[in-house]
Amino acid sequence: MTRPTSVQVTEVGTRDGFQAESQFVPTATKVRLINELIAAGIPRIEFSSFVSPRAIPQLSDAVDVLAGIDRSHGTTLAALVPNPRGAARAAEAGVDQMVVFISASESHNQKNVNRSIDESLSGLDEIMRIASIDGVDMHGAIPTSFGCPFEGNVPLDNLGKVVASYRDAGIKSIGLGDTTGMATPTLVTDTCRYLQDRFPDIRIVLHFHNTRGIGLCNVMAGLDEGIDAYESAFGGLGGCPFAPGATGNICTEDLVFLLHEMGIETGVDIRALCSIARDVEGVIGRELPGQVMKAGLREDIYKMDEGATAVG
Repeated sequence: MTRPTSVQVTEVGTRDGFQAESQFVPTATKVRLINELIAAGIPRIEFSSFVSPRAIPQLSDAVDVLAGIDRSHGTTLAALVPNPRGAARAAEAGVDQMVVFISASESHNQKNVNRSIDESLSGLDEIMRIASIDGVDMHGAIPTSFGCPFEGNVPLDNLGKVVASYRDAGIKSIGLGDTTGMATPTLVTDTCRYLQDRFPDIRIVLHFHNTRGIGLCNVMAGLDEGIDAYESAFGGLGGCPFAPGATGNICTEDLVFLLHEMGIETGVDIRALCSIARDVEGVIGRELPGQVMKAGLREDIYKMDEGATAVG
C-alpha cells in the first residue's frame, strides 16, 4: 500500500483521558480545552460519552459540555453511546456523530458494558434507528481489537464478526481499539490486511495506547497499510478503567510531529497542541508522558547561554 499524504487526527483526551481521572474535571475547563483544540485545527474530537453517570461520573456533564462548544469551525463532535438510552440523549443534545462500541473479546465486553457481545449487537438496530431519525452519523468502535487482558490474543475471525455486524447495520467507519497496548507492528499489519481484504468498503481508524512503548511504531505499520485516520490524546493521557494494566493513549502532539516530519498533512497546529498539553498537565496536577511538548520541535534553536558548558 502507498502511505497516505494526509491523515485525520481525532482527539480523545476529554473522553478517553478524563474518564480515567479520579477527580472530576470542571465542565468549563473541558469546554475551554475543546475550543482550543478546535482552534488548533483538530478535525474530529471524541468529546465525551453518554453513559450512565453512575458508571463514569467524570463524564456526567456531556450535555453541558456540548452546549458550550464553539461549533462554527466544522469540527466533528463525536460521543460514545453504550445503548439506545444513551443514543437518545446524544441525539437530543445534538452530537455530530455517535460512536457505538462492542469489544472483540467476550470478557472485555462483559467488563466494559456488563453484556455479552450478542446482547450488545442485539441493541445495535435500535441505536441506528435513533440516529437515522435525527440524521446523526455513526462510527463503530471495537475495543480489544489487538488483544484482551483477560483472554490474550483475539482471533481475527472474532474481530471480523463485529465488523460484519457494523457493516450490515450501515456503519462505514470502524475504529480498532488497542485497549491495553497489546498491538505490535506485525499484528497491526496482519489485522489491517485481513479486514481490508474482507471489507474494502469500510474505513479503518486506528486507536493505539502506548502501554508498552511502541504506539508510534504501530502507527507506522498502519501508515504502511494506507490507514489515514488515527485517534490520540493530548499529552498521552488516558486508559480504560475496565481493563487492568491500561495506560495512556498515544500522544496527539507526538503523533502530529511524526506525521509532519514524514510530509503527511494533518491541518493541525502542533505548537498550539503542545500548549494545550502543558495546560492539561496543570489541570490534572501531574506530568504527562508526551515528549514533543517538553523537547520542542526540531527546528527550535537555542541560544548558547541557555545550555550548560563543559568544564575542563
